[in-house]
Amino acid sequence: MKHPPSVKYAWSFLSELIRKHEAIHTEPLDELYEALAEILTAEEPIRCHRSYLLPSGDSVTLSESTAIISHGTTGLVTWNAALYLAEWATENPAGFANRTVLELGSGAGLTGLAICKMCQPRAYVFSDCHSHVLEQLQENVLLNGLSLEPNVAALAQHPGHDTADAESPRVMVARVDWDIVTVPQLAAFQPDIVIAADVLYCPETVLSLVGVLQKLSACQKDQRAPDAYVAFTIRNPETCQLFTTELGRAGIPWEEVPRHDQKLFPYEEHSEMAILKLML
Repeated sequence: MKHPPSVKYAWSFLSELIRKHEAIHTEPLDELYEALAEILTAEEPIRCHRSYLLPSGDSVTLSESTAIISHGTTGLVTWNAALYLAEWATENPAGFANRTVLELGSGAGLTGLAICKMCQPRAYVFSDCHSHVLEQLQENVLLNGLSLEPNVAALAQHPGHDTADAESPRVMVARVDWDIVTVPQLAAFQPDIVIAADVLYCPETVLSLVGVLQKLSACQKDQRAPDAYVAFTIRNPETCQLFTTELGRAGIPWEEVPRHDQKLFPYEEHSEMAILKLML
């Protein structure tokens, strides 16, 4: 198999398929039981592939870690808020069309790849600070048929969607450490929109995120700062409260984005998620 799923997923899929056959009193093929027996004795690999279908009929395929925490980071798997933000973006493609998007803490890359395939941005910058996450991001971008620009200068020179022959956005993967990145370095990306998903997991990251958002507010393009959207799962209300409190202290107004209708991707139904629009 070119892009094998996790052993856990294969077991769940085959078990459900056999149950559906038995529910309608149809004897499952022996091959299904044989495949399930093989899965029961298989070891879970370190990495697997997951594919997410898009409304266009296209898909996003990701190489991910099978462990929630790997190499000291949680950025090697896709989290619920990334799926939620991708759904909202694909429901609102006009907000991204012909614009340059900077994603903070891109993780496995699901949100950005969905936007690149569905929303026709001019350019997209995936960013993170962990070396293993950056390596996996580059792999996933190429896995989905996109090419990578080597640096910011090439990103600026490459034609975008405003040219007749452009078929895909300019894409680059950049190392961005929120605590040490400078305003000129952020401004070089020339972002129109800044997004982030599932990055509010402890007080330290909240403070770092607000700090980098303050720096981005100084990145004027056409006499205006970029729009910003932050999606998160409400796991600890105190952490979310800290985020909005720190936004207030930084002088960054915000408003909650109305919940969207479509549910494209599988995530926990009981998860409470939100997207905030920030006025930088």
